[in-house]
Amino acid sequence: MQSLAQIENWPVPTAAAAVVRADGTVLGTHGDTAHRFPLASVTKPLAAYAALVAYEEGAVELDEPAGPEGSTVRHLLAHTSGLAFDEHRATAPAGTRRLYSNAGFEVLGEHLAKASGIPFADYAREAVFAPLGMASTTIDGSPAKDGVSTVDDLVRFVAEVQAPRLLDPRTVLEAQTVVHPGLKGVLPGYGHQNPNDWGLGFEIRDSKSPHWTGTASSPATFGHFGQSGTFLWIDPVAGLACVALTDRAFGPWAAEAWTPFTDAVLAEAGR
Repeated sequence: MQSLAQIENWPVPTAAAAVVRADGTVLGTHGDTAHRFPLASVTKPLAAYAALVAYEEGAVELDEPAGPEGSTVRHLLAHTSGLAFDEHRATAPAGTRRLYSNAGFEVLGEHLAKASGIPFADYAREAVFAPLGMASTTIDGSPAKDGVSTVDDLVRFVAEVQAPRLLDPRTVLEAQTVVHPGLKGVLPGYGHQNPNDWGLGFEIRDSKSPHWTGTASSPATFGHFGQSGTFLWIDPVAGLACVALTDRAFGPWAAEAWTPFTDAVLAEAGR
């Protein structure tokens, strides 16, 4: 795909990207797709998928208590536990505000490890990465931000999310459906959003503006971006997913580059 070549013009040392159809067909790649990049918050969808496997295996329930008083596994996944961004302290009652929280995913990881009896990094590898052949992916550290992966591996992940084999498709549909609709909140890097919609570990585009996806992206688009200059999105209306990884921290360059890139990908794939 010619649109993927736009990453050559991004002001980053290293970049790689790929586009995957809903049936798992790889439409195109660009760059070194085997290069391992720090994912930053693109770790969260991977961690969430592991949590959903734990749910389907019966290790946890989505509505069992986890985190601060009144919070559940579902609240932690949807950033509505009330926990602060990077501190393990509650700043709002559970379910009342969309407070984007690394701490919430760290509490989630601790909860899953205790429930399963397996360290979270090992659980994620055994439940998600190994079955999908994601041999270059690890989460050694925080389930919120310490993942490392490749475009090749994330191609396998977005193919799985679009046509689930590890999870019941109904569970994946729930993960891409708004949890606690109507809550306001801050989308990091893009300011206050009303509403600031989120599913289970996936951010949902809806009508957010400004946003890191494309102007042509459907409201149903869901995914995540990371402060290490990384993103993945899945647009179920277009039947496409895209992964782009870089090694330059998110900043104005990304806000300027990512939207026209996504619009070009959608336009080319649509032709």
